Amino acid sequence: MTVDFPNKQTQGYEIAIAAGSLEGLGEKLINLGLGKKSKKVLIVSNPVIFKHYGDRTVNSLASEGFEVASLILPAGERFKTAASLQKIYDAALHNKLERSSIIVALGGGVIGDMAGYAAATWLRGLDFVQVPTTLLAMVDSAIGGKTGINHPQGKNLIGAFHQPRLVWTDPEVLKTLPAREFRAAMAEVIKYGVIWDRELFEQLSACQRLDQIRYLQPETLYLILVHCAKAKAEIVSKDEKEGNLRAILNYGHTVGHAIEMVTNYRKFNHGEAVGLGMVIAGAIAVELGFWQQSDQEAQLELIYKAKLPTKLPQDIDPKQIIAAMSQDKKVDRGKVIFIMPKAIGSAIVTDQVDLDTVYKVLQI
Repeated sequence: MTVDFPNKQTQGYEIAIAAGSLEGLGEKLINLGLGKKSKKVLIVSNPVIFKHYGDRTVNSLASEGFEVASLILPAGERFKTAASLQKIYDAALHNKLERSSIIVALGGGVIGDMAGYAAATWLRGLDFVQVPTTLLAMVDSAIGGKTGINHPQGKNLIGAFHQPRLVWTDPEVLKTLPAREFRAAMAEVIKYGVIWDRELFEQLSACQRLDQIRYLQPETLYLILVHCAKAKAEIVSKDEKEGNLRAILNYGHTVGHAIEMVTNYRKFNHGEAVGLGMVIAGAIAVELGFWQQSDQEAQLELIYKAKLPTKLPQDIDPKQIIAAMSQDKKVDRGKVIFIMPKAIGSAIVTDQVDLDTVYKVLQI
């Protein structure tokens, strides 16, 4: 199955979803016309992913005549830094990458964000290919062209929009994904159902459990991947640079990023923080009359099925969360921007959320 990513501002690209497709990556790049001038490829990955899938990826590319180099970076959000980015630049220089060379991100969202930003900025822009290996990356971060690194004072404050030439998704690699990472990614899946795709939400509601891949039928997992890819492609193709509509993809992220920041990216992973942020955003929406309590309960039911956190730990000061939100990139003219759900399948962007209400909900 392929999902075309139409784009008015930049070249469109293909989101390919097929089990057992990893070995076909090299052939696909040739078919796309990549490598005509330079056969140099730099794969950026992390130790665990490269151990599982590095050889298969390298062999697929080498079999088509690509000259493959690799760079292994530490796993984890706290390593999405300028220091890690510098290592990618150093590897690009050492391996003499040219403007027609390719950077391949083999990994999850952290690897994809950093490799994509390096591709956007090295020699003013190289071709970039996403090979997502986590559910979170497959349904969200690998699609849409957002790239970047964290600043010590905030998440994803440094970055660029740089669309990949291809997103190559092999669902079979999820078999080695840790259960916690799978659960966390379900937050982003649920997000799409809440903000855009009511049919997806209803499909998820029909599932008994969402916390482990073994509880999902292969056709259900495939449906999730396709629906999420289509949802993000539809949203981003209408608003590539996040002028308005695309901001709804940040549902749960305003509070979620703040939670990650005040806990130094160690207590919660990204998906867990976003899931908790969705619970809090939904409660704020009920408090302010944006949506119904019944919709909030339906959202909570899916969060429970995914076994994601639903309560802010008592050792986190709500005032710290509010202070961190004020430093987030989603601040416009001094006001924190929130994504508020209106109904299942619909959300709006607003700056009309008073922080007193946020503080009240955070204390519940």
